[in-house]
Amino acid sequence: MTSVGNGGRVDCLDGLRGLAALWVLVGHAHILTGFSLPVIGDPDLGVDLFIMLSGFLMVFHYQRRKEREPWEASATWITFWIRRYFRIAPLYYVMLVAALALGPFIYDSRMIIDGFNGVDPQLADRYLDSSLTNYLVHLTFLFGFSPDYAFRTALPDWSIGLEMQFYAALPFVMILVGRIGWIKGIVAISFAGIVTSYALNRIGVSFPMPTFLPLKMHIFAAGMLLAGALWTDRIRAYQFAAIATVLVLAPLGGGKDMLHQSVRVALVLIFFAFIHTHRLPDAVAKLLRPIAGLLGSGFFHNLGELSFGAYLIHLMVMQPVVAYLIEMTDVSDPVRWGLSLLITVPIVYGLAWIGYNLIEMPGQNVGRGLTKPRANV
Repeated sequence: MTSVGNGGRVDCLDGLRGLAALWVLVGHAHILTGFSLPVIGDPDLGVDLFIMLSGFLMVFHYQRRKEREPWEASATWITFWIRRYFRIAPLYYVMLVAALALGPFIYDSRMIIDGFNGVDPQLADRYLDSSLTNYLVHLTFLFGFSPDYAFRTALPDWSIGLEMQFYAALPFVMILVGRIGWIKGIVAISFAGIVTSYALNRIGVSFPMPTFLPLKMHIFAAGMLLAGALWTDRIRAYQFAAIATVLVLAPLGGGKDMLHQSVRVALVLIFFAFIHTHRLPDAVAKLLRPIAGLLGSGFFHNLGELSFGAYLIHLMVMQPVVAYLIEMTDVSDPVRWGLSLLITVPIVYGLAWIGYNLIEMPGQNVGRGLTKPRANV
């Protein structure tokens, strides 16, 4: 297969996960400061990398466990959902409470930013909605199904609701794949997502962000195919990669211009190259292995472990920082961008480290404990 470390890890994925979170953070700094650069200034592409990684990892872990945890057994679904819930929910709930409590303060900061950049101001409801309904749909992760509530907190949590929808659907997707095959199954669920998305558009249902799973199922599916290819021969692996490349070109759920589409294709090809290095020509593999090794090093491992916390936290820190810089300094947009990152990054990753150790890891341990097989008495 590929370079799988102790415990069955694909080591370079730590680095890719960490870089995806950093890409989103840097992209939001571009948007908020008014400084614009292509690609790295687009956080949606970083989110797409996250989504592809999620699709890959869920299949990768399933393939390793399928003998003892087959999807045909409903107990496997429950085990899977409990593990994923306790991986996501504890830190998310803490940050959700913080976002709702700090909403007015962050909203004031955002008004300063939007006024400075000369763009339409964010809707007040995104920051100030303290209704019971808003609380409940976020606590239950149902907000992604509603265009009205899908983008209604100071967090970038639209993708968290999307992720939870993917987890809910995954057992059924894998059962379908097991019955009709990888290519037919993945193409079928991607096509169903595309048709559903266009149908919603035709009847006038529009989501402010692609929070509804059909809008991004093709990106998850691309990552799933790259994982499934690990258990195939070389020719079939290349077929899987080609189909994944076509899937990410579906014109929905994000930017559709040539640059966006080109970067999405590049992400698939780079992802494939790192996890299927053993199937590449020797000269290419020789160049990639040191990079893959670096992405699996201690620094990038830690960056990956902190990625979820950094993703959740960064906007609540960055928006007040940028608003302060706008009001208190008179510098060019690139300098403001650089200063915002210089101030924000240490704070965000410091808070993410605290959250990881005090909330995320204990939460994951609870999930493991609840799903640990009980010894027969």
